[in-house]
Amino acid sequence: MSSSLENWLETFRARLEEANFSASEKESLTELFHTLLESVETLQPGTVADSAEILSARLFSHRNLIALIRQQSAELDAFKRIAYNLTSNLELQAVLDTVVSEATRLIKGAHNAHIYLYQDGQLTFGASLSMDGVKNQEYNVPRQNGLTYQVARLGQMVIIEDMRRHPLYRNFSTNAHMAGSILGLPLKSGETVIGVMNLSREQQGAFKPAELRLLQMLADQATLAILNARMHEALAMQALSDTLTGLPNRRALDRRLEGEVSRATRYGRTFAVLMMDLDGFKAINDTWGHAVGDQVLHDVARFLAASARASDFLARYGGDELTMILPEASRNGAVEIATNIQTRFANFGFTLPDGSNTRLGISGGIAVYPTHAHTASDLLRAADEALYSAKRHARGTFVVAKGFTGELQMPGLKNPA
Repeated sequence: MSSSLENWLETFRARLEEANFSASEKESLTELFHTLLESVETLQPGTVADSAEILSARLFSHRNLIALIRQQSAELDAFKRIAYNLTSNLELQAVLDTVVSEATRLIKGAHNAHIYLYQDGQLTFGASLSMDGVKNQEYNVPRQNGLTYQVARLGQMVIIEDMRRHPLYRNFSTNAHMAGSILGLPLKSGETVIGVMNLSREQQGAFKPAELRLLQMLADQATLAILNARMHEALAMQALSDTLTGLPNRRALDRRLEGEVSRATRYGRTFAVLMMDLDGFKAINDTWGHAVGDQVLHDVARFLAASARASDFLARYGGDELTMILPEASRNGAVEIATNIQTRFANFGFTLPDGSNTRLGISGGIAVYPTHAHTASDLLRAADEALYSAKRHARGTFVVAKGFTGELQMPGLKNPA
């Protein structure tokens, strides 16, 4: 290498040191400059000085292009990270938590990020994350005339550069959380808004184009992830639901029962199971057909669900058998609930296709954990055996299961007239 070439390389390196380039960029630019100068020296030896000045100027004039490439590379990395994080979990809450986490990560100086789901004109809180790491704290319920509802209804991004001076926040100017700038971004599937993401930061002023681009990318990915999570949730519900009655099915019952056994064992509590069967249901099926029978069963399920406590769990066991789990119920408590069901069921009738009215009876078996069984399957079996006894010997009553000691006990519930 000639001394002239070496001098120009040193000059170029010195200029690079003064510029805001990374080590790898400096190395790449120096190598490119060196290669170009060597070519000039070989082909046109007398023009090295002039060519070196021109090449140096042109390489530095492309600094903006290099910065743009660097920025696009960073955005691509962010896109890949967000896509991976949002698609690695199909649980809706986990998706929402990831969205607010990524939002605060993308925007420097982010103060709070919130996400709300939007359906039937109403917003519901989804997730949030503050700069202090506080998760899922809803500072203010969205106002009908506030930013979040405005974004949801318009389906457009809204940016407020100074909350303290904006009319939407005039009544909150003394609130510590209402300072700086804020952005509301709709989450849209086609033209339908399914949610709104808000992000605030402490400093005032506009968001940079690159920041808006990143947030829009996050919003698009979040929309897809939310829709996928909802579809997964719906499929899971279908797998655990009875299509005729809309009640949880046998699979859901088994899962819930295992959970109740685990909780009762852990905390030393009791709970009860009612196994119920409709008296006279077969006659309706035989006389009027399964379509009428299905409607009757559907109506009975709705009636019993409306009669249950908020904590109770009603499921279709199979055929015309329904099962109700009574958390923390004792034997006496379960008998009292069964009595109430019979009393209310006595006034529940059906209109048949010929216009006549009819009523059905109800028989049941009661089993209590841990009095009658120590496992979920044994508890169901005990309740089922008690139901069988009621159907065979005391139709229209609820029979308490045979315990580990003692015989089947009849609580004396009579079939209502």
